[in-house]
Amino acid sequence: MSEKSYAKVNIFLKISKKRDEYHELVSRFVRVHSLYDTISFIKSSRKAFCIIGNFGCKMETNTVYKAYKLIENFEGVEEFFKNYSVIIDKNIPEFAGLGGGSSNAATFLLMANKYCNLNLSKDELCYIAVKIGADVPFFVYEYDSANVTGIGEIVEKFEEEILDIQTITPKIKCNTGEIFKVFREKFYKQISKEESDRLFKMKSTEILSNFDIKEANDLYEPAISVYSQLEEYAKENWFFSGSGSSFFKVTHVK
Repeated sequence: MSEKSYAKVNIFLKISKKRDEYHELVSRFVRVHSLYDTISFIKSSRKAFCIIGNFGCKMETNTVYKAYKLIENFEGVEEFFKNYSVIIDKNIPEFAGLGGGSSNAATFLLMANKYCNLNLSKDELCYIAVKIGADVPFFVYEYDSANVTGIGEIVEKFEEEILDIQTITPKIKCNTGEIFKVFREKFYKQISKEESDRLFKMKSTEILSNFDIKEANDLYEPAISVYSQLEEYAKENWFFSGSGSSFFKVTHVK
């Protein structure tokens, strides 16, 4: 019982408005087929929920553990995970803007739904997923490309060719909260509905052809103002994903 847990990049990322303590996003999420973790359910004699893997956080703060806690009272879940351990084989860099933790949580939910016979719809799973993190619903829907709004909970499939995406991740752990703080204080702007609608109709390759790295991602300038060493990675035709620290480029369309 193993599944791939794919990374994502943000082709563009804009802020539309502020909702309580959250910023509402306007973004295009695209799955990176060449970069993924693997999640497996392996027979175990531990008799308690267990995650095995090389990840930089305590189990209680792991997104997969959070996902488990949200479904553990569903019929059959607790009993299943008394007999199976969760193994996460990590390849996606952490704290990198590639959605690794969110993808892991979503893949776990999809696998638990399948193997524990929960029979939940994608929409029902996303009601759980958004409680874990803003990026998790995108991964639950398993779209290759999607327009994402709200705080990440509104995911609309976008039909386009599968993109071949190359990523590079500097060894810089970007603090998302700090970057948003600097964005609010020094770089704040809101995208209009007209501009949002225009971007949502454009293919990803068209957007990347017409935008530079600063225009595509509202968080890039705040990020380099906090982590100036990021700027050396901003080569021609490379773009910035999420709040960093990863950069990406599209090498060709599959």
